[in-house]
Amino acid sequence: MERSRKILSGPENQYYRATLKSMGFSSEDLRRPVIGIANAWSECVPGHCNLRQVARRVRDGVYRAGGTPVEFGVIGGCDGMANGHVGMHYILPSRELIACSVESMAQINQFDGLVLLGSCDKIVPGMLMAAARLDIPCILLPGGPMEGGMEFDGRQSDQTTATEAYGMLSAGKITEAEYAALEDTACPGCGSCSYLGTANTMCSLSEALGMTLPDGGTAPAVSARRMQLGEETGVKIVELVEKGITARKILTEGAIRNAVKVCLAMSGSTNAVMHLTAVAREAELDMDVLQAFDSFSAGTPQLAKMNPACKYNIADFYRDGGVPRLMENLQSKLELDVMTVTGRTAAENIAAHRYLYPPTGLVNHTMDDPFGYTGGVAVLRGNLAPDTGITKPGAFDVSLHHFEGEAICFDSEEEAEEAILAGKVRAGHVVVIRYEGPKGGPGMREMYKAMKYLYGRGLARSTALITDGRFSGTNNGCFVGHISPEASEGGPIAIVQDGDKIIIDVEKKLLHLEVSDGEIARRTAAWRKPAPKFTKGWLGLYCRLAASGSEGAVMKYEA
Repeated sequence: MERSRKILSGPENQYYRATLKSMGFSSEDLRRPVIGIANAWSECVPGHCNLRQVARRVRDGVYRAGGTPVEFGVIGGCDGMANGHVGMHYILPSRELIACSVESMAQINQFDGLVLLGSCDKIVPGMLMAAARLDIPCILLPGGPMEGGMEFDGRQSDQTTATEAYGMLSAGKITEAEYAALEDTACPGCGSCSYLGTANTMCSLSEALGMTLPDGGTAPAVSARRMQLGEETGVKIVELVEKGITARKILTEGAIRNAVKVCLAMSGSTNAVMHLTAVAREAELDMDVLQAFDSFSAGTPQLAKMNPACKYNIADFYRDGGVPRLMENLQSKLELDVMTVTGRTAAENIAAHRYLYPPTGLVNHTMDDPFGYTGGVAVLRGNLAPDTGITKPGAFDVSLHHFEGEAICFDSEEEAEEAILAGKVRAGHVVVIRYEGPKGGPGMREMYKAMKYLYGRGLARSTALITDGRFSGTNNGCFVGHISPEASEGGPIAIVQDGDKIIIDVEKKLLHLEVSDGEIARRTAAWRKPAPKFTKGWLGLYCRLAASGSEGAVMKYEA
């Protein structure tokens, strides 16, 4: 029985019908499957500002298929707008709020199915977490990526170019006029960031999971295809309700493994490790996503390459076949019998897909001609990361896959950024930024600016950066994030001192502090846990309940 029938059918439920009729719903509307449309539209996020228009087409599709759409709002913060100030503490915790708010609205209103409209970094995983938690028919539809801007430094610009350019300006490499010109030309229109950051990684992986219609993850925001996908999604969600295809019939272990392999094959954002871990947990799957990344990385070739690893953007990826072509090329490595929101298996989707553009071969390569023979994301361990750290070798030069350097330590993102701009970080340094983990940050802030400033000052190939925080998907250079245990929990990163030798070895999957075990034990015994930075409000609650980065930074309610 449809969920909505529990409150909309029978004489005893007149209260609910009367309440909905006060907003203009008819008796006929209330006899149909009721589809919630969770819309994260706002004027705060460029990736979401077209979702009003997309939602209209979703509504058209729902009506066309015989359902009744009911739209509601969902919060959504832009990582970019929060970077470098107190707002970034709220970004990762907002993922939990989004999941909880979607869950709440679906249960309060007993929706039969959900269309989830969101495009950006924490909104997409938060919505997928809600779908897994609810286990009702759900389809996620992003708003699509932005096109690239004016060419700068050998590639189309985007908003992150401005941060790199600020580093160049501080080093005297460009003029103030060149810097100022980017402000009006880097972002030519709406959409999720034009590069392969966390937003577009997660939109692509939603497609790989089978939770988004083919091409739904990457068709540009301003394209006619984006609007067509809206109507198709509206039709399909009613079909899923009629067939009883719920989220957990799609979000299986096989689907998660496929998404891991697609992430490795496209060198997606390191944040995907954490988000897929959280989705698997909400789906109550008994699997270790970190271990899946670790075990699959050696045997999964890199078949797609995008900015920040090269000059091509997500729109270029879409026109070169996007996720469908990547999965077609990778299919010998995938589990193709998994169900998807089309109502067909992944194998059937691949066989039936109609490509709108001829292949260019610029972004998507075949198994016979990969960009690399191992995956673009790697899991490291060692005495500096006993529970793991995550890096992205697909986004930096192979010469940096083994890096040895001298630690220069900072206890916050801001301290590190000031030192970099002041010229205190030099070639050969390993920048250590700690107390930025899920609990200690709190919120596991991105070290986005620090990496961009190193790039702008010409240090991208001669320095490294390690942190218990995170990185933006647009970051490149030698970095290791998500180091667990984090500093505030007494992890080894807390006791690193200036001048210590640190070894990063991607091939050996090693992050090592070249200090004796006895000295590490002495420093650990002398360490004292710092007071929490926030004790009240949402962040006060989050930092008390947040799990480590290796556990997906989810909120753990267990005693």
